[in-house]
Amino acid sequence: MKSVIKGTGYILAHTPDMVFYNGSTQTTERIVNPDSEYLKELPKHLRKYDQAVSYWPHQVYIGNKTPEELENTPEPYYDKVCDCKDRFGKYGEIIPEDEFYLLMQASDVFDLVMLEKGFVSKTKDKFAKDQYIDESIVARVKEGFDLAEIEKCVKEEHAEGLYIDFKLVGCVKKAHDVDPNFSAHVIHENLVAKASSVLALIAGVKNAGISKDEVDFVIDCCEEACGDMLQRGGGNFAKAAAEIAGLNNATGADTRGFCAGPSHAIIEAASLVAAGTYKTVAVTAGGCTAKLGMNGVNIVKKGLPIMEDVIAGFCVIISQNDQKNPVINLDIHGKLAVGAGSAPQNVIGALVMDPLAEAGLKVTDVDKFSPEMQNAEIMKAAATGDVAEANYKMIAALAVKRGDLDKSVVPTFPKERGVKGYAPIQGHIPSGVPPIGYFRDEMLKGKMNRAMIIGKGSLFLGRLTNLFDGVSFVIEKNDGSKDSGGASEEEVKSLIAKAMKEFASTLLKAE
Repeated sequence: MKSVIKGTGYILAHTPDMVFYNGSTQTTERIVNPDSEYLKELPKHLRKYDQAVSYWPHQVYIGNKTPEELENTPEPYYDKVCDCKDRFGKYGEIIPEDEFYLLMQASDVFDLVMLEKGFVSKTKDKFAKDQYIDESIVARVKEGFDLAEIEKCVKEEHAEGLYIDFKLVGCVKKAHDVDPNFSAHVIHENLVAKASSVLALIAGVKNAGISKDEVDFVIDCCEEACGDMLQRGGGNFAKAAAEIAGLNNATGADTRGFCAGPSHAIIEAASLVAAGTYKTVAVTAGGCTAKLGMNGVNIVKKGLPIMEDVIAGFCVIISQNDQKNPVINLDIHGKLAVGAGSAPQNVIGALVMDPLAEAGLKVTDVDKFSPEMQNAEIMKAAATGDVAEANYKMIAALAVKRGDLDKSVVPTFPKERGVKGYAPIQGHIPSGVPPIGYFRDEMLKGKMNRAMIIGKGSLFLGRLTNLFDGVSFVIEKNDGSKDSGGASEEEVKSLIAKAMKEFASTLLKAE
């Protein structure tokens, strides 16, 4: 049975105050250098909501603009206003920080998020107008607390503050007195990941044109891990987010693999559907507060705005073959085996060249490759370079070596066969999956036949192995053919009767 991509959801939450108070670069700087000039300068470099909404890469992420339109727009993007300034896009939305706090509180089932009464009263009506937020979620928003009570929790009980324009409007409380896994900082991280996953799930289901009850299983693949001192990464973000999103017929579990996690999860989901275990599976992930302002020091030195100011989320809905939507071809997938090595040519060889060769395909048989889709503008500003382009150059070089490509076309390969990086620097979020919604649209229009998603991850970050990780898979235009099913009931009866007759005949001959 074939698995198809039924729909996608891509959301952003603009959280400039979280950059300052919760991003790992800033929280670390506050500890080691409390009088930091960087921290004093940082507020001047934070963008307003309308600036984040009109930022070109963000409009591509939510589907109002295409990667080609971004490619044809000269950098830099931070000083340009996109001609599309819509909060809502084809795939999702860019939710402002104040409304996102309400979504965090609605996602909290242990009364750990406290919001100030006046702030709730001021924000709730516009939150309720969000096209992805239904009455069940709005009903979960509590009336609020007195500011003095919130201030006490922050000052005396180590709660994590929630701010708007540097003014305290709420907090996230710790969930245990001594368990570090339940510190306010960790609870805040986890609730942000959960809330952004909830919004992505709702957008994905809506865009797929299915009811919430049609989702049987949810796989979460973010980079966070929730648990306590007895099981630090026990989970389950998937089922927790599904509960708030209203997916009452679904169960779920988490898949982790650092940046490669989303690709692992999509392959698992497609396999579950192909096996008939579940009819519809949602792969989802929320964003990561630690990555907010991650490259802020270099960016502020260059006088640029902080562009790592959004929490991202995504969702891919995978279902049974409908003879229409693009197919995840499970016959073509790459893996970076334990013995493959971590050299770039080994990685691309294992994830791109080997699976294509096994399928009898050339690199030129793939219309588009999607490896690490980090926003190229941010990566260049951080002095890291264009990560996506580096991947394309390696694919092209190996394609020339294998005879798939003429050396003369190598310079144009990134533009012709690649997608310009535009996704937020959120670790797992950029790793291959951002253009899936766009690829699906192009295949439905008949403008694309095949795309390869390449997920890669740095396992050494966990301090358990120095190995690198990666998997890849291929999406193909649906040819409209029905899956070849098994034998009918009548055919089975006929086969059984024939077998019994032959068996009886054999016994007679033996006598």
